[in-house]
Amino acid sequence: MARSAALKPELVPADSKPTLDAFTKNVGFTPNMMATFAQSPIAFNAWATLFGSMSKALDVKTRDSIGLAVSEVNGCNYCLTVHSFTAEHMAKLSADDIILARKGHANDPKRDAAVQFARKIIETSGKVSDADLNTVRDAGYTDANIMEIVALVAMYSLTNFFNNVFDPDKDFPAVTPAGSI
Repeated sequence: MARSAALKPELVPADSKPTLDAFTKNVGFTPNMMATFAQSPIAFNAWATLFGSMSKALDVKTRDSIGLAVSEVNGCNYCLTVHSFTAEHMAKLSADDIILARKGHANDPKRDAAVQFARKIIETSGKVSDADLNTVRDAGYTDANIMEIVALVAMYSLTNFFNNVFDPDKDFPAVTPAGSI
């Protein structure tokens, strides 16, 4: 059960309303996470700006795969439902690719290096080894790309932590528990 209620539209702070309305228009409904997050215009709008900027980083399959890997490590069931849905419907990842991403891998060798690196970042609190850096560089990622991977890990962790704290009601299809995949 949610620890903080999603705001009804008439209760959304004025400074959050334009951002929330834009997400609602793009998604087709107002996700509970966003309606809850909108209670703090400062935090919500800062996250939305980061989200908008990071939507230009790497490619959608890699971004969604990183989101799945990070959300799995952080144990965020809400984000796993969202990323599984977007990975299937927007990134066009197969069900097997989604499960593989949750486990920190990908079928594509370059994407696999990025997802493994992202998982190492979250598992080590960023204290990756030189070998980890060399592996992702050898896969074809520049230092600028690696910075984008780090930023994606941080952005996904922010929503993971938010959702783990406030536990909004799930509004995307449920996913198989991690222990079952």
